[in-house]
Amino acid sequence: MYDVIVIGGGLMGSYVAYKLAGMGYGVVVLEQHEQLGERVCCTGIVSQECMRSFAVDESVVLREVNSARLFSPSGKLLRLWREKTQASIIDRAAFDRAMANRAQDKGAEYRLGSLATDLEVGNNSVTVKANCQGERVNLEARVVVIATGFSPGFTEGLGLGRVGDFAIGTQAEVEASGVDEVEVYFGQEIAPGFFAWLVPTSPQRALVGLLVRRNPGLYMKKLMLSLLSQGKIVSVEVEPIYGRIPLKPLPRTCGERLIVVGDAAGLVKPTTGGGVYFGLLSAEMAADTLHRGLTNNALSARDLADYERRWKRKLRRELEIDYYARKFYERLSDQQIDRIFDIIKSHGIDEALLKAKDLSFDWHSRAVLRLMGHRAVSRALEVMKIPFRPGSR
Repeated sequence: MYDVIVIGGGLMGSYVAYKLAGMGYGVVVLEQHEQLGERVCCTGIVSQECMRSFAVDESVVLREVNSARLFSPSGKLLRLWREKTQASIIDRAAFDRAMANRAQDKGAEYRLGSLATDLEVGNNSVTVKANCQGERVNLEARVVVIATGFSPGFTEGLGLGRVGDFAIGTQAEVEASGVDEVEVYFGQEIAPGFFAWLVPTSPQRALVGLLVRRNPGLYMKKLMLSLLSQGKIVSVEVEPIYGRIPLKPLPRTCGERLIVVGDAAGLVKPTTGGGVYFGLLSAEMAADTLHRGLTNNALSARDLADYERRWKRKLRRELEIDYYARKFYERLSDQQIDRIFDIIKSHGIDEALLKAKDLSFDWHSRAVLRLMGHRAVSRALEVMKIPFRPGSR
């Protein structure tokens, strides 16, 4: 009989396990892979705010970032630069392993090669059915945390609903040549409705990837061939990895003796698909809520609803505005994107946004509203007959 079963030994699951095991609770983590830190479709760009808030070990940092080059469909360039470091590029697999080590140092038990197949909620406990190293077992705990990453079938089966929208990400590590800044590419031919990236991780290595709704392999091949022809990468003979990325939260993120965190809960930035910081924030809130619930033996759906109220106070407005911006961007043609690039550059909007001290790498809604509220941008959008109204549905 454990206090907590965490399903999923990735970053968010391990963080919850680390926090709760450190408070003295009996925690077991079920991870379906045979090894921790399996390759994940994550670029690993995290803000300095995230680095400080969660004490990210410098040993997992590949390089620091203070600039990026944004390319419009026709090749127009916006270079964003700040004097101070804005983000760190981390080795995401190493970060996952480091967090799991933290949890194990606090006493959390890990069962690798263990796939949770079902769970049953009783009056005083939860039973998780799992296939552990080929053996079927039943594990019992007072409460369960779902940290499986995006797994719509599993959460829907628990009566939590289904994430309403998602994209597909693909990424590969490549040998690079002469790339020393993050590069982002927009356009229907590159990544329709979304964007692609080239992120240097070391002098000769980089991550190349993109987000789309369909045919990720096709667009990835075209992207790499384009980068090869420009001399930015050395070869296209790599094996990309793929992953589905939620763009909206689950309708419910808690239930009777149950809490869902991170990607599994759909707590991901809709603008970029980044899930590290918001996922860790949700894991922190979940651990705090569960500590109170375990202490007071208050683990009903009503008791645990405080977790959902907390993340909504922190994240809901941000997620809603960012999702509206995401859907707005998907309506733009290449010509309209180019036009917005022109307006941003000619009116110095990029420089104004970079100088604004109240804009954040993580919290995009303020920058989105400020950009779209600029007189030149709003007039252009009216001419294009695509007004930006975040309050509408």
